[in-house]
Amino acid sequence: MTDAPPRAELLLDRDVPEDIGQELAAALDRLGAPPVRVRRTLVHRGAADIPWIVLASLPLQAFLSGLGAEAVKDAYAAFKGVVRKTARPGSPAGAEARPLVLQDPGGGLSIVLEPDLPAEAYESLIGLDLAEFAVGPLHYDRAQGRWRSVLDEAAG
Repeated sequence: MTDAPPRAELLLDRDVPEDIGQELAAALDRLGAPPVRVRRTLVHRGAADIPWIVLASLPLQAFLSGLGAEAVKDAYAAFKGVVRKTARPGSPAGAEARPLVLQDPGGGLSIVLEPDLPAEAYESLIGLDLAEFAVGPLHYDRAQGRWRSVLDEAAG
């Protein structure tokens, strides 16, 4: 029996316009993610039930390792732009932004990408070793300038 090839999956909230979903899938593809399957959340679930706007499920360590290659710098900049755009699709001014979440389907570890992350947060993703974390989600701590899991720290 052979293992199925890795794949990526985007789960979009119903508020995300179709073109933004396609743009995000294309940005992930340019960054070397496996083939992306795009799905929508169920209509009966409201935005209050889901704290994120997009959930991207893909092999995270391989994806993050590929971000460091010189050839993907432009694609990486485009990805950051799509993350910012995705956070407030068609929302009225002043509406609370919701993050994009990257989740590893194997281990379940997730990384929360808020729309206003500084450049150094994205840059530090490149060298992030996910093996250092047991439980997510990972959030970028601006004060400490690093990605961290509060749940890992609480568990010791």
